[in-house]
Amino acid sequence: MATTDLTAVNFENTVKDNEIVLVDFWADWCGPCKRFAPIYDDASVRHDDVVFAKVDTEDARDLAAALEIQSIPTIMGFKSGQLVFRQAGMLSGKQLDSVIEQIRDLDIEAALADKQK
Repeated sequence: MATTDLTAVNFENTVKDNEIVLVDFWADWCGPCKRFAPIYDDASVRHDDVVFAKVDTEDARDLAAALEIQSIPTIMGFKSGQLVFRQAGMLSGKQLDSVIEQIRDLDIEAALADKQK
């Protein structure tokens, strides 16, 4: 599956309208971002139930600022519209697969209920 480009216009709907969304915040000048891109693209092919999205922090500065992106690459994972994972820095393919499995396995209802306590 190809990655989806996100902007301030389509970010919220993409996150809310899909069960699992991973977002890679990147920039063209970022060396680690360039090294992570093929790992991310490869995972998008293997995990067709996940929406893989990318935010170019140079083109979407307001969105990156609103989400307090301070280092890139930063990966965010959403389940049922809720932020459940956030990490700055590259992940290996194995680490990314593990994050995806953990997000899949997460009982979001229970997590939200625990958060309310």
